[in-house]
This record gives sequence, C-alpha cells and structure tokens, in this order.
Amino acid sequence: MSEYINIGKFVAAFGLTGELILKHALGKKIVFKEGEVIFIEDRKASYLPYFIGSSKAKTNDETAIQLEGFDTREKSQLMVKKGVWLPQEDFRKIVAKNSPIGLIGYKLVDDGKNIGLIDEVIEQPHQVLLQLMIDEKEVLVPLHDETLININHKKKEVHVVLPDGLLDVYLL
Repeated sequence: MSEYINIGKFVAAFGLTGELILKHALGKKIVFKEGEVIFIEDRKASYLPYFIGSSKAKTNDETAIQLEGFDTREKSQLMVKKGVWLPQEDFRKIVAKNSPIGLIGYKLVDDGKNIGLIDEVIEQPHQVLLQLMIDEKEVLVPLHDETLININHKKKEVHVVLPDGLLDVYLL
C-alpha cells in the first residue's frame, strides 16, 4: 500500500459551480491537471480517490479545485474541512524544496547520530515542530535557527544540534 501524505485541507466552497479552495503547505503555487487524483480521508487511515476536473492557483498556499461530479456549491460544501492527501511519490514531485512539509520521510540526525524518520511536520507561527516515533513514543523536536545545522536533500537528512535532555523528556 502506498504511503499517503497530508498536503492540506479544503477550507471553503467557492462560487456557485462547486469549486473548492484547497489550503496547502506545498510551498509554491500548484495547479493540478485534469484527471489527476487526490485522496480525501473518509475515515481514519481510509482514503477515497477524487478526480480533478480543473484547478487554478490562487496564491502560494491556495488552489481552487473543481472535483469531477461536484457541480454545485451544496455538493462541494460537504468536502469543506476535509483533509487532502497525496501518495508519497506524487507528493515528492510537486512539493517545493524549501517547504517544511517536504522534510517528511527525511532522517533526523543529531550531532552525527541518527534519531529517526520525520513522520510529520507541524508548522506553528514562530517555529516548526518535527514529529518522530522513537521506541513507539511520539517525539516532537523544534526546528529553528538555533537547532538546525543543515538539510541534505540528496541524502534526505536534517542535521540538528538538540538541547541536552530534550529527547530524555520523551523517552524516560
């Protein structure tokens, strides 16, 4: 089964013809081609495919999308607040390299030691949090100028220097 990555969610129905506004974290203007597939989470970890009828980029983080079969505002209103997902291989093709969400699947390396794979990126107003699973426990690592050393896109690694004891808080 393919690994799916959440790229954002539908935030509003737009106009009378059933267009939806997708608020995404892909880091650049995105236009989906007619017939491309996006996935919407119907239930926890259950994704249903929807085909794109048309789309147009509005801003770097918003795209207007017309889904096939959604031709009224009322039908589209049912999709508002639903998360939009892409298979990992499709996600990698369109995400901007400088977008924090692009770090999903990268290894986190602290002072030369592999900590684990980044499962999720949580963007907050003043910092980015990286979510990892270590010993079956969720760990949140802040990423900012003081902790980030570099990002190696070829090796898919994020190099950091974490404050002493940060991981101990989670792993005790």
